[in-house]
Amino acid sequence: MSVFVGMPGTFPQNAAQAVQNSQLRFNLRKATHTIRGKRAAVVGELPDWTELRAAGKAIKDHTLRHLDRYLLQLEAAVTAAGGQVHWARDAAEANRIVTGLIKATGEREVVKVKSMATQEIGLNEHLAEQGITAYETDLAELIVQLGDDFPSHILVPAIHRNRAEIREIFLREMPEAPPGLTDEPRALAEAARRHLRERFLKSKVAVSGANFMIAETGTLVVLESEGNGRMCLTLPETLISVVGIEKLLPTWRDLEVFLQLLPRSSTGERMNPYTSTWTGATEGQTFHLVLLDNGRTGVLADEVGRQALRCIRCSACLNVCPVYERAGGHAYGSVYPGPIGAILTPQLRGMGSELDASLPFASSLCGACYDVCPVAIDIPEVLVDLRAKAPHPLPERIGMRAAGWVFRKDARLTRAQRAAGRLRRFVPSRLPGALGAWTDTRELPEIPAESFRDWWLREGDK
Repeated sequence: MSVFVGMPGTFPQNAAQAVQNSQLRFNLRKATHTIRGKRAAVVGELPDWTELRAAGKAIKDHTLRHLDRYLLQLEAAVTAAGGQVHWARDAAEANRIVTGLIKATGEREVVKVKSMATQEIGLNEHLAEQGITAYETDLAELIVQLGDDFPSHILVPAIHRNRAEIREIFLREMPEAPPGLTDEPRALAEAARRHLRERFLKSKVAVSGANFMIAETGTLVVLESEGNGRMCLTLPETLISVVGIEKLLPTWRDLEVFLQLLPRSSTGERMNPYTSTWTGATEGQTFHLVLLDNGRTGVLADEVGRQALRCIRCSACLNVCPVYERAGGHAYGSVYPGPIGAILTPQLRGMGSELDASLPFASSLCGACYDVCPVAIDIPEVLVDLRAKAPHPLPERIGMRAAGWVFRKDARLTRAQRAAGRLRRFVPSRLPGALGAWTDTRELPEIPAESFRDWWLREGDK
């Protein structure tokens, strides 16, 4: 998975820079609180939300346990319906496959439906290197692309931009934008519509992702709010869909559960304005499905971490996360920001880099993400598990071994507590050396003159 170019070494460094941007914090707070409120209202309408959530979790867990069987069933169904299935082991292989399919058509321009899988593999950048231009058609993705920016949210990639900033981007990058363009949402949407209309009508190739794949029928499903997805999926002569292997559902009946869970958790709507489904090659269109692994089978092998593959990319966890609200999505250095990104990215990419090793620590462990997750991913549990697996500096390892040695024996702990009580006046407010990183952001708790253990020995029998 690609890393955002220009990001510093670790999440703490990125976040420290982001929290200095007051406009960014204002934009994030306003947007996340609005979406959070809408979600709470529509979820509260359903008396069986808890049961739906449990059903979504159970369906996903069952599918992941039998993923090999359902993937083969999907391949057979898509092939029988006239589509072609390609298997991509990693990002490089997926990019090679998609590039080859586009070049075979003779085209040098493609339109795209919003797709996190293609962002994950850096498809746009790879196509550009091969002389192929990819045009994003989702409004937020278009803003990010025109602004030479990075997405910062799963649902609303341009959440860090306000209307005035978007207006400036359009005036600068859109030849069709009227000189008197205002920052009213209707005017901005109309400018984007005029900009994209010609692309839709003349493009012969489209690239998409999918929210779900149905193994039973070979059907793919895309949920969106603007209609751009419907245009991309139906108008071009060739459709190439790049989809992670975990997006699978066994049957049509299973889809009913997720068509209730996803819109409410993502946009705060009862249903999406556009729900597009297609099975194989339709109406003379050539269809290719690229099934992407790119680390997913490795995640599947982890007994704790595999629950991250239940994610349906709703972004509910981002909208309630106090860390994301202040630091924004760019700080995570990945297409997957927020709590889900903090557990998914290190598993897909590994924790070999400083950035990836720091992501499991980008959380207060408050548990709000787990409470709102529509498929009950226990993100705090995975975060703690990944923290244990992350590389730790030598002073920390020595300190933890020393603490373990003290805590293993009651007598050692008692002596250590009594010594700390006697020497408490010599403990500085800021710890020295590497330990100073802890007290840079926290007040050191005051050491009591008497430990609870000694107090209990003295007072417990009275």
